Amino acid sequence: MPEIERRQQPSGRRAFDELGDATRRTRLANERTYLAWWRTGLTALAVSLAAGRVVPTLSHGTAWPYEIAGAGFAVLGVLCIGTGYQREREIDRALEEGRFATLSPRINLVLTAVGVVLGVFTLGLIVVHP
Repeated sequence: MPEIERRQQPSGRRAFDELGDATRRTRLANERTYLAWWRTGLTALAVSLAAGRVVPTLSHGTAWPYEIAGAGFAVLGVLCIGTGYQREREIDRALEEGRFATLSPRINLVLTAVGVVLGVFTLGLIVVHP
């Protein structure tokens, strides 16, 4: 384990543990990021309910396109929550091992593709089903 760098503080205060403090800040940032994945997932799930159930009820039109959009947003929400958990664990392990964990390009591509497809599909619903 690397030597901990400590700076002398004014009298009466403990020495500042720079490495330990940086690790604590990184762990707290990891927790905040995990919660952001959850917020994004829950938002997508809320959109799925609105798109798949509320909008068809209010529009009195064909329901199936909205139900497909709703199901897609539900999938996106579940993917976000699951990815958030996976990332939180990866980063925690990386911190323990003293390394950096990047987001998998494959996961990033899947989430981006699902988001783009849902965005284009939703735009189509807005334009085609006024």
